[in-house]
Amino acid sequence: MNDIEQRIKINGVKSGLLLGLIITGLSILSYYFITSITKSPVLFVAVPIIFSVFIPIFCVVFICFNARKSVGGYWTFKQATTGIFTMFLIAYLVQFIGKSIIFDRFVEPNGIQKTQTAAINAKADILKQRGNDQKIIDKDIAEMKKDFTQQQNTSVGSTIQGIVISILFIFLLALIFGSLFKKDPPEYINPNQ
Repeated sequence: MNDIEQRIKINGVKSGLLLGLIITGLSILSYYFITSITKSPVLFVAVPIIFSVFIPIFCVVFICFNARKSVGGYWTFKQATTGIFTMFLIAYLVQFIGKSIIFDRFVEPNGIQKTQTAAINAKADILKQRGNDQKIIDKDIAEMKKDFTQQQNTSVGSTIQGIVISILFIFLLALIFGSLFKKDPPEYINPNQ
């Protein structure tokens, strides 16, 4: 392994730790926002999307540009994909440990129930604003409760399956971002030829 590839992997680990902390912080902030702060159905839907999609994508773009600059401003598709995959994998591990294990089990062990209550209240408010009948509202709420119950009953097998699918998705994203952020060095043209 040459020096540039080693720097790319080390930079991927460092960037992954930073990205993982950012994503973990945003997901915790989003949780508190939807369960405690907002009562607006629109914000209940919009804020998690902003916190889990738009801000992380902005951070990834910024981190990728900095990572490419730190290795001289150029990296091939393979180098870009390797660095970005390393970053995404480390970020996923940090987020999984920080949010899914530590936060969800020790800080907010009743988080699923709080999220369920907030989601039901937001859905009921939206349906009431649309002028739906109470029977329709009750039916939709019953379906939501059923979905939440199914989400709570996870087995070790389904957890492992979710992790494997996440890693495959991370690799796919790394390929996409690698193709977007690759920048091959200019080829030297010998004027004497």
